[in-house]
Amino acid sequence: MATAARDAPSFAGSEEADEAVRGTCEDASICKRFAVSIGYWKDPYIQYFVRPAKERKAPEINRGYYARVHGVSQLLTAFLKKTECNCQIINLGAGMDTMFWRLKDENLLPKKYFEVDFPMIVARKIHNIKSKPPLSKPIMESHSGESFLIDAHSLDSSRYAILAADLRDSSELDEKLKKFNMDTQLPTLLIAECVLVYMTPQQSASLLKWAANTFQAAMCINYEQVNMADRFGQIMIENLQRRQCSLAGVEACKSLDSQRDRLLLNGWETARAIDMMEVYRYLPQADVKRIEGLEFLDEKELLEQLMQHYCICWAVKDRCNLGLSNITF
Repeated sequence: MATAARDAPSFAGSEEADEAVRGTCEDASICKRFAVSIGYWKDPYIQYFVRPAKERKAPEINRGYYARVHGVSQLLTAFLKKTECNCQIINLGAGMDTMFWRLKDENLLPKKYFEVDFPMIVARKIHNIKSKPPLSKPIMESHSGESFLIDAHSLDSSRYAILAADLRDSSELDEKLKKFNMDTQLPTLLIAECVLVYMTPQQSASLLKWAANTFQAAMCINYEQVNMADRFGQIMIENLQRRQCSLAGVEACKSLDSQRDRLLLNGWETARAIDMMEVYRYLPQADVKRIEGLEFLDEKELLEQLMQHYCICWAVKDRCNLGLSNITF
């Protein structure tokens, strides 16, 4: 999933670099759709946003996405239950994510669900929502009140909003979210999946500080690369560079400690980070056994290497003493 769009010339990077980042959104969405198509998890909505994969994805890629989707979902659901859904969710660099629709099906919608991304990605998502009733109907069903805004680059209903903003400019982000009725008094969950790594350390620090300082009670979930200083990590970086995709924020991805420290240094009270191999072990093992039967995995070592180079970090700021720091796997 990608960071949001670049308008100001003072930001690092170029339109070509942003284009490469947008490409990673497409890649991730296609991988998720393929994993869903062979039964790794259920997502009836992804088909409306993403074209089918042209070729099979490797089993280790499918298992990696399974761990990512279920790991993030497990923490998100724990947050919703802890706050009794009296909260809001802000998905930063949401891409073609379908979480809003799946939460509605599970009767777990927060007070409001926000998505932020590049204008081009937001425009494409809104076009799909407008043209496909299985997407638009749940938004209308959850909407109450008079005001319903929809144009090329934004959609705002009472429970769901999608907007284009630059995540590298937290004051612009704050201003736009407030226009769409973000409530700083509500417990807030912020999700960033492979987003911060495409920003400079200064830009991601500014975003994390903004989030920690804006809300009375908040939790941040960050899914991202880790252990990038070793040989396997270097190969991952080189592969992305070949596609003109530079990891401007890779400095924070050196280790689990560096991932945790970034959150703690930018105003969060507690922070934890575990690699995806550990997340995989924490997931419901009956379901893990089921998905392991879907495809034969030849190279278990490659899966382990891959999973050890991604992590989930989560951090909490809890001025309302809601017990958010107790949320874990």
